[in-house]
Formats: sequence, C-alpha cells, structure tokens
Amino acid sequence: MDRLMTLAKSHSDQVELYFLEKSQNSIDFEDAELNDIKSTIQSGITMRIIKDHKLGFSYTKNFHNEKELVENAVDSLKGGVEARFDFPLNKTALTLNTYDSAIEQATNTRIVNECKRIYSFMPQKTNGQVNIGAVTATTKIRIMNSAGTDLLTKMSHYFITVSILYPGSEAGLFRSLAFKSFEKTDDQYLSDLAELYNKGERELEVTGGRMKVLFMPETLYALIWRLQSATNGESLYHQQSPLVDKLGEKIFDEQLTIIDNPLDDTKPHARAYDDEGIACKELSIVDKGVLNNFHYNLYYASKMNTEPTGHGFKTSRWPGDTISMKPSPVLRHLTIRPGGKEFWQLVQDIDRGIIVCGALGAHSGNIPNGDFSIGLAPGLYVEKGEITGRVKDAMISGNIYDVMQRVIDIENRVHAAYTGYYPAVLFGDVNVATKS
Repeated sequence: MDRLMTLAKSHSDQVELYFLEKSQNSIDFEDAELNDIKSTIQSGITMRIIKDHKLGFSYTKNFHNEKELVENAVDSLKGGVEARFDFPLNKTALTLNTYDSAIEQATNTRIVNECKRIYSFMPQKTNGQVNIGAVTATTKIRIMNSAGTDLLTKMSHYFITVSILYPGSEAGLFRSLAFKSFEKTDDQYLSDLAELYNKGERELEVTGGRMKVLFMPETLYALIWRLQSATNGESLYHQQSPLVDKLGEKIFDEQLTIIDNPLDDTKPHARAYDDEGIACKELSIVDKGVLNNFHYNLYYASKMNTEPTGHGFKTSRWPGDTISMKPSPVLRHLTIRPGGKEFWQLVQDIDRGIIVCGALGAHSGNIPNGDFSIGLAPGLYVEKGEITGRVKDAMISGNIYDVMQRVIDIENRVHAAYTGYYPAVLFGDVNVATKS
C-alpha cells in the first residue's frame, strides 16, 4: 500500500486507501438437515483522491494493477463531485478488544455439531420446523491516507440464528446470538423461543382497530430505520428530514433513550474509528425522548458546515460488495436503553393487542418522514394478558413520531438484532388492520 500511496499522491492533492480482507464460513440447516456450507474469502482496495477540491473514487480486487486503480480514480474526477474536506490525521485511535483468537478453533465441524445438539434439544420443546443459520468470520481493515493516518483493525464474530416456522408458511419466530467467537447456545434461550412459538400455533381471525402493540427486538429495526434516515447528514442536507430544526426538542416518549456506541467491545464489530479514519465515540441520538444529535460522514459534514461524528461507513440497507461502496453516514452500533420489566410482564400488560414477531415491507412507506406500513409475519394475538394464537392477514401502520410518543413499557434486557441491540418495546394505541 505504501507504493500505491506514493503513486496516487503524484496524481492528486490528497489520497485515502481502504484495504479489506474478509474470510467467512456460513452453515445452514433446514428441518434438521444440513442444507449448505459455504466458505468465502474476499479482499480488495478502495481509493479516494482529492484534486482541486474534486473527489475521485475507484476500487479493485486485482492487486497487481496499481496503475489502473490510480487512473480510474483520476478519471472519475471528471464527475465533478465537490470535496470541501480533508482526509483526517488520526494517530491516537483507541485499542479495542475486537478479535478473539478462539475463532480460529471454530471449525465447520464444531459448528455443525452445535447445530445437531440444538436439533436434539428442540423436539423436547416444540413440534415446529426448526431452521438454523450460523456464521463465523474474521475481518481485517487497514486505512491509510496522505495526512499520515495508518490504522489497522482485526475483528472476529460468530452469529447464530434459530428460527421456528409455522406450518404451511415462511413465517415464524427467530432469535439471534452474536459473539466474538464460538459459544454454546444457551438452552434457556432455545426454550424461551419454543414457548413463544407454541403459544402462537393456533391461527386466528381477529377484528382490527387501535390497540397495544409489542415490537420484538427483531422487528424494531422497522421503526429505527426511520430515525436513522431522519438523523442522517445526507437527509438533512437534502432537506428530506422532518427533524431538521428539532435538536433539543422532545420527539419520543421520555422512556426512550437511543444511543450509538461503536466503542462497546463487549459486542462484536466494535470500532475505534470509522471507514474514513475518523475517531468513533458514543453518540446519544435520543435522550429520554429528546433529540440530541445528528450523525455525519466527512462529505456531508462539510456540506452542513459541521464536524464529522465518526459515522462514515461502507454499508447500505441491502447486502452488497463492501469494497465497491462509498462511505455514507450510518448508525451501525445502536442500542435502546432497557426498561424495568421482564418480557412476559409486558405481555401481561396487554389487555388486547399484537406482538410483532416478523415484519414484511419494512422498507415501504415514506421512510424519511417516519411513515410505516408493515405486514405481520407473524403477529401473535394477546387478550387479557395471554397469547391466544397468531393473527392471519394483518398489518400495522403509523408514523414513528406519533407511535413512539406512546411507550407503555420496555423490556429489561437487550438482544442482538438487525441494526443493533434492542429490548422488546410495548406501545399503546397503534392502528392494526385485519381482514375481519
């Protein structure tokens, strides 16, 4: 990379190099049968250059043609993308515990045996079809720039997701666990999932209306997406956010505190710096219902005449090739502060309502404005504090700036979920539509 840096500097004013190397093994079981084992290794380099306040970009997975990588970056300057920022000097990044060497002993054979152990346990708890997906991965990231930054991070993770499907459908309940290396799946975790599934085996037709709705941790992303979009520097710059002038104002119920904390290395994927070399920090997004902060990468911070917050990451809402992505402002380490009640206490607090266990169409609706319309796949029906079955053909809709003002209570622990670590959250007076 040093030679590439020297070559690129001769054609530009500033240079940034991003190197990624990732090795991943994934194992999938369907209904107690091994369905697939897949191993992938990818590596590549992304280059950004600044010349005459214009931004150039290129990437490659071919490490033998450095000249072409530089030429492509120079050629992309013709796009005229303005760059009124400098690549940062970062020589004081925190040292986080992001890699567990025990991941090297987490062989495919060991993971397969763990999945088989789960299958020997689950028939004692439920008759539903059980599917399991497990992933082990190691990632190495190096960021260099012409300002003198040279940062290296190595990370490991082990994810496992256990799902139980309802008969004749793809809908079911699931839970995920996330670690920095292999850990045995807790039997209580499996028992709790099976108990919830069993209570929803009966299919019901119920009357819709406004009622209490309990979002499981796995489905809260459908609401959090809207907040991420509204607090994003890109949305603010394009005047697409309803929160433009709302800093310091109450936007949610005071029970909601939402934090992005990349520095929490008790969980996998902690980061001391983002994909632009900016130091990460704990960022309070919402504190007791009050909007505290927006988040920016270098590009949109310069557009908004503010400082980057360390949230420039190569990621997108949909899966893609990381090397080909440009850094955008993203909240990747979110958590909601837990409340004071056990999950089953929240269920008991529902006189009539729905538990959202799966969300269809979470990407639909006016996301920047906070609107949502979600199909339940599945939704469990609760009456007088008891789950009586699962709802057929139902959906919920609303706006997060309305619904999230009406928090009844919050679970007392968080769970690994898409976009972060969340508790279950109970909301009041939410619109539920059914065919009945």
